[in-house]
Amino acid sequence: MKKLIYLVCIYFVSIHLNAEESKVDLEEFAQTYFEKMIATQAPDATKEDLESYLGLLTDDIGHTHLPWETDDSRTPEGKEAMRKGMTFYLGAHTEYNAELIDVFVFNNSAVAIRYKNHAKGIHPENNQEIEYSQTMMEVLEIEHGKVAVIRKYHE
Repeated sequence: MKKLIYLVCIYFVSIHLNAEESKVDLEEFAQTYFEKMIATQAPDATKEDLESYLGLLTDDIGHTHLPWETDDSRTPEGKEAMRKGMTFYLGAHTEYNAELIDVFVFNNSAVAIRYKNHAKGIHPENNQEIEYSQTMMEVLEIEHGKVAVIRKYHE
């Protein structure tokens, strides 16, 4: 009987410890997300940078980036679609810098980051020069420690 009680206690303690470990510090997560995301925009960005960023996302990631991407439906090929789209633009910038302005944490399910960025480069589709400066907000819905939905807004 003592062994049974001991095993039950160990079981509940391990569940409690696992639950504590699964809590994500969203403030820290937002900083990591921002650093990995901007690394994919750098002139010298690599596929490894891209994969490091994609590692923060669920496989069925939903994504909007208005006005270009308006459907945030989560589909099994969500991450693969992002990989394909981001690979197309990888290395297109000749200059890129970004500054994190704010991080907003919403309980344990969402975080928003607000940042300014400036980019110059050559558009890979039409070979035209591009340059832009903007303030962005990304709202990230978190599920099991990964980003499940990204919503990007321009100021």
